[in-house]
Parts: sequence; C-alpha cells; structure tokens
Amino acid sequence: MRPGPDPEAVARALFLCMGLLRRRLRQTPTGDVLTFPQIAALSRLDRSGPATGADLARQEQISPQSMGATLGELEARGFITREQDPTDGRRILLSISAAGKREVTRRRSARVEQIAAGLVDFTDAELEQLAAAAPLIERLAYHL
Repeated sequence: MRPGPDPEAVARALFLCMGLLRRRLRQTPTGDVLTFPQIAALSRLDRSGPATGADLARQEQISPQSMGATLGELEARGFITREQDPTDGRRILLSISAAGKREVTRRRSARVEQIAAGLVDFTDAELEQLAAAAPLIERLAYHL
C-alpha cells in the first residue's frame, strides 16, 4: 500500500464535490440561447481551433448525425463558419466566428462571476489552497 492519501478516496471526494459544483452552476441560468451540445461544440472549437464535423462528433462522443444538426444550428446563428481544408479540398473545416467567440466569452464570464461570488466569504488561506489545486485538477482532467 502506498503511503499518504488513498487515491481512491481522493477520487471519490473530487467526483462528489465537482458534481455538486457542476449542478449548482447549472441551476443558475446564464441567459443561454444554446443547448448543451451546442455549447460543447462551440467551446471545443474555441479551445482547439478548426475541426471537421466528424472530429467534433468523435471528441464529444456523439453520433455524426447529432453533431451535424448541432453544427447546422450554430452556423444558422452565425456562431461558426465553414471553409475547405487547405490541405484536403474534400474536407470542410469548421471554425468559431467572432459572434461565437463573443457568446463563449459571455457565458464563461457569467460562470466566473458566479464562482467569484461564491468565494466572497473564503479566507485568503482558503483562496490560496484553491488556487494551488486548480492546476492539479486541470492536469487530472487531461489524464482522463
């Protein structure tokens, strides 16, 4: 047995508290005009850059047909653009538009403000602990 905290106990605690945090964030509306799959696809294009519809479907673990409908709505709202892949003219690359970036930024800002409001009563020491944990949680996310 390894010394120190039990990884399974830490995993359980993180799973429970992150689930609670996510549920609480979702309980407060941000004036979303988009569905969760639309937000996920738009956020992925913002973070990762241009991609094909098939790539996005694979990354979001949904069917290409569902992703096609999602992308059609995003394009109709002017949140994404389509262009031919410069390296393979048969493929279409999707990119986030300026309007899409504004929507992602607006939504993220609303959530950041919500979390910041929740941190108002935390002590400086508690804020330092959370700040130190954030990169570790991000690293964990990339290892999953």
